[in-house]
Amino acid sequence: MIKDTIVNGPQNAPHRSLYHALGLTKEEQQRPLIGIVSSYNEIVPGHMNLDKIVEAVKLGVAMAGGTPIVFPAIAVCDGIAMGHEGMKYSLVTRDLIADSTEAMVRAHGFDGLVMVPNCDKNVPGLLMAAARVNIPTIFVSGGPMLAGRVDGKKTSLSSMFEAVGSYTAGKIDEAQLTVCEENTCPTCGSCSGMYTANSMNCLTEVLGMGLRGNGTIPAVYSARIELAKHAGMQVLELVKKNIRPRDIMTAAAIRNALTADMALGCSTNSMLHLPAIANECGVDFDLDMANRISAVTPNLCHLAPAGPTYMEDLNQAGGVYAVLKELTKGGLLDTSVMTVTGKTLGENIASAVNRDETVIRPYANPYSPTGGIAVLRGNLAPEGSVVKRSAVAPEMLVHQGPARVFECEEEAQAAINAGRIQAGDVVVIRYEGPKGGPGMREMLNPTSAIMGMGLGSSVALITDGRFSGATRGACIGHVSPEAASGGAIGVVRDGDIISIDIPNSRLELKISDEELAARMAAFVPRKRELSGYLKRYAAMVSSGAKGAILNV
Repeated sequence: MIKDTIVNGPQNAPHRSLYHALGLTKEEQQRPLIGIVSSYNEIVPGHMNLDKIVEAVKLGVAMAGGTPIVFPAIAVCDGIAMGHEGMKYSLVTRDLIADSTEAMVRAHGFDGLVMVPNCDKNVPGLLMAAARVNIPTIFVSGGPMLAGRVDGKKTSLSSMFEAVGSYTAGKIDEAQLTVCEENTCPTCGSCSGMYTANSMNCLTEVLGMGLRGNGTIPAVYSARIELAKHAGMQVLELVKKNIRPRDIMTAAAIRNALTADMALGCSTNSMLHLPAIANECGVDFDLDMANRISAVTPNLCHLAPAGPTYMEDLNQAGGVYAVLKELTKGGLLDTSVMTVTGKTLGENIASAVNRDETVIRPYANPYSPTGGIAVLRGNLAPEGSVVKRSAVAPEMLVHQGPARVFECEEEAQAAINAGRIQAGDVVVIRYEGPKGGPGMREMLNPTSAIMGMGLGSSVALITDGRFSGATRGACIGHVSPEAASGGAIGVVRDGDIISIDIPNSRLELKISDEELAARMAAFVPRKRELSGYLKRYAAMVSSGAKGAILNV
């Protein structure tokens, strides 16, 4: 305990004097010191309510006999950063968050932690930090946004980006676009579909690091405040029992998370974050495990952008626990794993009920018998690539067409806006990978433009970058090796035929082996002039196939 190493004894009088400077009483100094990692800020809509969540956590900690101490974590709003240079700074914050949290925890010797994230990189970054420092830790997020309402229909941020594509194509006018703009994001919270933030918050429940409802209780519900108080109280139980993150985030728990990912139809970004979390836990993560799990895991949910339901609907239907209960009908989960409740996963979900089978399909009647994510390999992606299969139109699961090659997102966007992309094309965007971007930007603008123009059932897009959880369509990302590392995506030429076969997990450039070998032998990857943090990041980052972890 911190009081034994930093507080008690004459030798620690200097430390106690500094605690007195903080206004901490002698009684507070003798209680477990609980660090509350607050991702609150005033620029990210998913984080603007975290001050209230943090205050509730503090109350919970104090009620249970602990001393709460708050310190910050940064956050980037992917939606605001989308489509410009700012997106290069999104993924890279995951490691900054993990590193800075580690530094604060190690420097100050906390007894336990409550992590309060919400959006895309904060959740995995803090899960990585939790595994790294390995002291009793619990998560409570800020919760999802309520769905918007436009013309009597629910809507979300992905619809907003697609509306821009519809406007560009002349399908809606500026007045209609403004109606969408003013009604799509009606509350604070992480965006209302099964995008990356909500995917990771749901998977935090599955991993055993968050309490029931962490992924689904809407940000504006009072139940979210109650959840935060319970998290604050429960961390003291974890401290008493010395239950630590690596006791919880085992290999079995990570397999459970990947299984739930398939059933929920989570963001492809989970295939970056789960390997990175596993790496911090000392667990091997084989990318092809995704296909093995997908082959036996039914897809039970079609939440936006894959379908017409939203996080508020999933919450009402029974939440993540109800999905997990369905999966146990096929024996697909290890229910013996420990969780932050102090109980096993099986004990946690025993009373769960699926209250709406239109939101959570029964195990015996899934949307598809296979999971929502697929890993594709082939001569174009020998180390792998990732697609959100559940959000691909059936007619695009197998597709072959001519490549339209662009050296960055902006070039592709300009071509799409100018009407230069035709039905049947395969848009290739390269030099957007972890190293080449750097930062592995999300391609939500071009994918949304394609969908908004009505080309979603006839045009594919592949990239060594990545996609937002709001992306839908035949969009294949994480192509590895990336162009900047000498990958085959760097030698694709305009007009080359690219073959996509999602059911058989293949991504192929249809040229001869001899022609490919000749192109690769002559290929010199393009270099970017970099400075600051991005220069250091590009020098250290690994392949997207390895979770874009930093090589140290």
